[in-house]
Amino acid sequence: MGLLDRLLGNDRERAETKYAGRESASEKAARRRRASQQRGVAKAAAEGEKWERKDRARDRRGERHTDWRN
Repeated sequence: MGLLDRLLGNDRERAETKYAGRESASEKAARRRRASQQRGVAKAAAEGEKWERKDRARDRRGERHTDWRN
């Protein structure tokens, strides 16, 4: 047992008792990162759908925006 353990106590024991049932900082950061990524996925999907609707509308009007069919 080191000097700091004798003065401050065991960190592992303290974490198990004092912080029991609380979310750790790393778990909180991971949860926030996942939520942010999920928002980014939804935003990208919405933008892709918006582009697809415009592209279909152009095709229905007969506007060719590529020359591969010429």
